[in-house]
Formats: sequence, structure tokens, C-alpha cells
Amino acid sequence: MSLTRNLTRLIREKPVTERDLEWASLFVLDTLACALGALPTEPARMLRTVAPPTQADTARKAFYLGGLSHILEMDDLHRDSVTHPGSVVIPAAWAVAHDLDLGGEAFLKAVLAGYEACCRIGMSVGKKHYRVWHNTSTCGPFGAAFAAAELIGLDDTKTVWALGNAGTQSSGLWEFLAEGAMSKHLHTARAAESGLLASFLAKEGFTGAENILEGEKGFYAGLCPDPIPEAVTSGPERPWQLINTSIKPWPCCRHTHPAIDGAIALHHEIAGEAIARVQVGTYRAGLDVCDRPNPEDPYSAKFSLQHTVAIALADGRVDQASFDADVRQRMVGERGKVKVELAPGIEAAYPRSWGAEIVVETASGRRLSATRHDAKGDPDNPVTAAELSGKARAQLVEGGCSEGRADDLIRAILGLADNRPVRSLGLFEIAGDARAPVRAARSA
Repeated sequence: MSLTRNLTRLIREKPVTERDLEWASLFVLDTLACALGALPTEPARMLRTVAPPTQADTARKAFYLGGLSHILEMDDLHRDSVTHPGSVVIPAAWAVAHDLDLGGEAFLKAVLAGYEACCRIGMSVGKKHYRVWHNTSTCGPFGAAFAAAELIGLDDTKTVWALGNAGTQSSGLWEFLAEGAMSKHLHTARAAESGLLASFLAKEGFTGAENILEGEKGFYAGLCPDPIPEAVTSGPERPWQLINTSIKPWPCCRHTHPAIDGAIALHHEIAGEAIARVQVGTYRAGLDVCDRPNPEDPYSAKFSLQHTVAIALADGRVDQASFDADVRQRMVGERGKVKVELAPGIEAAYPRSWGAEIVVETASGRRLSATRHDAKGDPDNPVTAAELSGKARAQLVEGGCSEGRADDLIRAILGLADNRPVRSLGLFEIAGDARAPVRAARSA
């Protein structure tokens, strides 16, 4: 049988426990808080203008929420697949569950299935795919399609068609980063929308290629120089991939997080002493995406190992303000002291482990070092439920919610595991409020 048919069988035979649903609700909270926290931004205004959610059809609602979820660079990350599954799968599943007025249990089961499809296909693309293609955007449509297939009741054959049509829509190039363009938000928006369209069409009998992954002119042949096809179906007994997904504590590219984690620890050891030089060792993908010594705008700074390490060493924290123009200017000299290189041991462990090595030499000659094999928020170094709720509350308030309203939303989202109706949260009414104040883009 084809890989997509075997994947469909694997996911549908996988048991779902009450604890799995509770896990899923935590990731839904994280993703939706990321989305609502971005409401006052200029990219959110643009997305809302093109796809006003209170007036849009289901697929365009998924488009809007998918784009919104990725703006703050705070959404989840699955290490082995190098994807942000939450910002694609959850918007797609939410849009369908909302419009069909479904309960939280069906929605959360669909989220688990969507993560599984996105992440398993993401684990199969190989390391070289990521050099040009954004895995979230290329693999996300499969996850969105599977989540939708669960919610609209597609049988196995129609689900395989949906995956075939999701795969033929896969796209998303890294070129946007060279110019600091906004396309990354479009990647998640379109992945969510494309997956829904693929499943809606399959429901009508619209066929898709069963061998979309492994076929002679399929996904691997076109986009993956070193695919690992067996990753799609290996280890069916393992926990749901959602449970192996990381939560971000800092609002920047996940590739910078292991180095940030180590740099914050060294900040306390340096105790204000002047720094002479910093050496950061990372893996190849981290260098490809985040070797940016002179970021000229906030978004580029979020993808700069030099900037994020410099600010973490200087301030002992990284937050949204860390990427503003005045902070980037303050860090010009410090960034120049940060050199990044490939660390063979760290590279060998990637993508199973996302690590970093940092060595700091102070002006007095002291030499301090920190090594991280797993960043804060990884399954091996997790955030607590209280930390996740605190992150969500801060983002919701930043997005315009009062503290009381934020707490109500947090309780309601976590209540989805008790089968609370999705529509009862009124998310699209909140997310589509055109009266939400638009923050000026963080100073470029």
C-alpha cells in the first residue's frame, strides 16, 4: 500500500486517552494565545482585511487564523520534523469544528491526528529539504487535511485523496528571509487553507494521487534530496507526536533558543563584566537560517543568533521589545563580538536534539561556557502547565484582552477536553474585531 494509506491506517488505529486530550488542549491554548496576542500587529490587520473571519467561508477562516498564529514567532515547534504544527493544524481544525458546531472532544482528536500527519511526513523529508523549503508550509497541508478529514467524516480512501491533493499544493520557500518579507505568515495561512480545501474536495469525490509522497514525480522526487520514507510509519506504538512537540518561551526563531538558554545562564555568571568575545556552536540548519550578524529590522533580528545571544547575555532575558530599533542599535557592538560556527557534535544530534555550545571570554580573561542539548520548552526540558498559562495570559493581554477575559478564555480552552462546544468560545468574533487597536509595527 502507499505511504499515505498506511499513514491513514496508523493514525486511525492509534488509541486516544483522556490524558492525550488534555495534552492537546494545552497546545490549543498555546496556539490560540499566539494568534490573539498578534491581533494589534500590522500583519494581522492586513490578514483581517483580506480574510475577515466573521464574513469568510471555512477555508478562509483557517487561512486567517493560521497566518495570525505565526506572527509573534511564539508558536510550538516539533523538533524531529522541524515544523510548527500548531499554527497550521489547530486553525484548520478550529475553523471546521466552529462551522459545524462540534464539541471539544472531536476537535481535540482531530488536532492529535493532524499533528501526527504533519509531523510524521515532516520527519520523512530529510535534512536537505529545509535548506530551501519551509517544512511547516510544505508538510502543514497534510496535517490540516487530516484534521479536517476526521471532522467531516472521510473514509480511508477519501482521506488518501485529501492527502494527495494536500501534497500537490505543498509550497513555501525561505527566500522571504533574505529581505525580511512577511511571507512566513502566508506559509501557515495557506497550509491551513490548502489542507481544508483538499479534504472538502475529497468529500465531493475529487481524487488525489495516492502515491503523492513516494511516486516518481511526487513530493520526495520534487522537494526532498535525501528523504526518509520509513519515518512516515515507523514506531506506531510511540506517543502522539503532539506530546513530543516543544513550547516556545521566547518570541524568536526556535533555532536561536538553545543558545539563548545558555546565554541567559551565563548572564548571571558574567555579572555585568565587559565581554571580549563569544563563540556559538550550533547545527547546520541553525546556521543556514540564523547566521545574521547585522539584522536591519525586527523580523530579521528574530532570526539572528548574533542578536539573540548578545541581548540574552546583556539583559538576561529575551522578549518582544528585544528586537526594537533602539535595542538593535544598542547591541551593534555586542553583536560584533558573537561568532557562530558549526559544532560537529551538535550537528550529529540534530534534528533529534536541538542544541548549542556557547563560550564567553570576558575582558578580564575569564572563560565561561554553557552547553544545551535541549532548550527550555522541549519535551526533555518542558515548561510547566503554570508557565504555559502564564505565557498565554501575557499574550492575550498584549492582544487586547482584560486580565479577567484572558483568564476566562484560558479556562474555556482547557475546558475543551470536557467536550465544551468549540463555537461557544466566540473566537472568530474576538479575532475579527476590526476595532482592535493596531500597534505600529515594532520600530524598524
